[in-house]
Amino acid sequence: MKRLFIAEKPSVARVIADSLGIKERQSNYIICKDDSYITWCFGHMFELVEPDEYLLDDIPLNNKGNKKWRLEDLPIIPDEFKLQEKSDVKEQLRAIKKLIKEAPEIVHCGDPDREGQLLVDEVLTEYKVKAPVKRYWANAQDKASVDKALKNLEDNSKYLSLGEAAKYRGYADWIVGINLTRAYTVKARTLITMGRVQSPTLKLVVDRDRAIADFKSVDYFKIFAVQNLEDNEALKFTSELITKDLDCTNENDLIIDRTKAEEIINTIKGNKGAIESFQKKLKQKFQPLGYSLADITMKCSSLYGFSAKKTLDVCQSLYEKKLTTYPRTDCKYLPELQYNESGDVLAAIVKNNPIFADLVANADKSIHSKTWNSEKTTAHHAIIPTLAVGNFESLSEDEKNVYNLIAVNFIEQFYHAKEFYEIEIISKIDKYSFKASGTLLLNEGWELCEKLLKTKKGADKGKEENISSELFKIDSLEKGAATNCIDTQIKSAKTQPPEKFTEGSLIKAMENIYKYIDNENLRKMLKDGDGIGTSATRAGIISELKRKNYLTESGKFIISTDIGQKAVDVIPDKIKSPVLTAIFEGLLTQIEEGSIDSKDFLAKQEDLVRKEIENVKNNSNLAGIAQEKKKENADVSSKYKCKVCGKGLIRRESKNKKGVFWWGCSGFPECKQTYFDNKGEPKIE
Repeated sequence: MKRLFIAEKPSVARVIADSLGIKERQSNYIICKDDSYITWCFGHMFELVEPDEYLLDDIPLNNKGNKKWRLEDLPIIPDEFKLQEKSDVKEQLRAIKKLIKEAPEIVHCGDPDREGQLLVDEVLTEYKVKAPVKRYWANAQDKASVDKALKNLEDNSKYLSLGEAAKYRGYADWIVGINLTRAYTVKARTLITMGRVQSPTLKLVVDRDRAIADFKSVDYFKIFAVQNLEDNEALKFTSELITKDLDCTNENDLIIDRTKAEEIINTIKGNKGAIESFQKKLKQKFQPLGYSLADITMKCSSLYGFSAKKTLDVCQSLYEKKLTTYPRTDCKYLPELQYNESGDVLAAIVKNNPIFADLVANADKSIHSKTWNSEKTTAHHAIIPTLAVGNFESLSEDEKNVYNLIAVNFIEQFYHAKEFYEIEIISKIDKYSFKASGTLLLNEGWELCEKLLKTKKGADKGKEENISSELFKIDSLEKGAATNCIDTQIKSAKTQPPEKFTEGSLIKAMENIYKYIDNENLRKMLKDGDGIGTSATRAGIISELKRKNYLTESGKFIISTDIGQKAVDVIPDKIKSPVLTAIFEGLLTQIEEGSIDSKDFLAKQEDLVRKEIENVKNNSNLAGIAQEKKKENADVSSKYKCKVCGKGLIRRESKNKKGVFWWGCSGFPECKQTYFDNKGEPKIE
């Protein structure tokens, strides 16, 4: 055996084996032509043991045979965390263990992130590996990327702190989640789960839903004046009243009294005005940056109604088919080294989907967009197509759509910036100021690519309607130039509530959590961070909140349930605040960098949990939630009736399958009739 490669999953093992050349395949490993062996994990092969393992043996058991949840047993903080083999990977682990014993050198082939580092490190630690360990690091699975990674193996010790951060993240999440979920559930006598990422994510949706529910639409009025230039009456432009600081507006600078609007109209109509300022600028809109996972999730949610998990699954599938690069990335930039391969990538795009032939043929391969910036790339770069050519027609419709989005984004990097003139005219009629603005397109540039997939929304449409194209022939207007108000108009409008979240916009909100914070100091701290969660975990967090029935789908939107709203109300502010998890992520980054000790980090989480448990023990308000839950069940019971005995029905969650619901008769045990759940209602036939 020359080397033993341990891959994170079978798909990675296969691409490495293809690169090295395959001599023999076995059920648990592959032998390569250079006599190296390749084996694989199935993601994490070990898991943390259940809390019961750390509790005393004399604790009473529940009807499932598990130790009962009791406040007096909290907090559960292990002196040393224990791992156990996952039940469905034991055979593979035996094969890996045997291969490790015989290996003169091992190559760690986990995915290029914290969890990828940890899951192979766990295997190496468990089996006390003494052989030297190298690290394979590839952001894509095409042949060129794999070959490059194989030629540039580094010592695994360089990446150990990455796995250390992942390990202690898991420990901290366990301590916070297990202890506070148990404490609040026991005190409230109904299940209340929480976590440092899922709780602030849930709060985002609850706050938005409540803002929408409390929103009261207000009628308001916009005033427009059509003016021409006194010395050139043919030049007309329409401008809108600037309402800021007027004494006839509400706190949001809106005119809500029509009589006030009519008074202004009567004042300005037929009156003379004057130019206050004139600006004409030649502007450029540069190519969009590359796709992070959050960006493509939002795009797919908007265009195709994909859930966050579906977008991730499709991107992962394209990655495993070698057509696109690693999907779990927060980065929008590309390394300079890959610029030299861009012509080959463009050629591969056309081979995969000939619809792009004309766009690629007209691309200017000398253009070097801002997306190419090695200083701004992280462990992963933006998602782009690879050099691989596959059977495009064999892809699912969803895979084709996502590949095309990624391909268009890459092609756009080789088109010039969009160019347009932008005009802004500020004028004054009597004591009222008006503003007119508009654009005149000169060159579509990269936006031409968007038309192929019909993703362009026409963002500038409307501005041009307020400005005569003739005005763009004028380079300047002097301050004080006279105008005539030749027409006026009042348009009524209604204030609109905030938009409900889609999964795509929720992912983006998690990434840009600073926008939802009022405190300026905290806002700056969060802006400098990476938001809450990571690109690899955000979709899973949303799925988990849906599984727990805290969130649910409503068409293409995602909304909070009554249970979710009640949970947010009792979850402590520290846990549902994004500030905690932002600080948490910052500390994990410091663990990666080696600037703080991981045990000091964990001690901070332990201290937080101890204080919160004391708060729970002294919180008398939590007991009232159980009464609300009981009343809620009683209300449901009166709404749906059992077809056998006529008593009310109660919705229950399956004991064995989380997130799966059924309905039972409230007359149990006398009446044991049950019903399937159909979108929150019993299926009574």
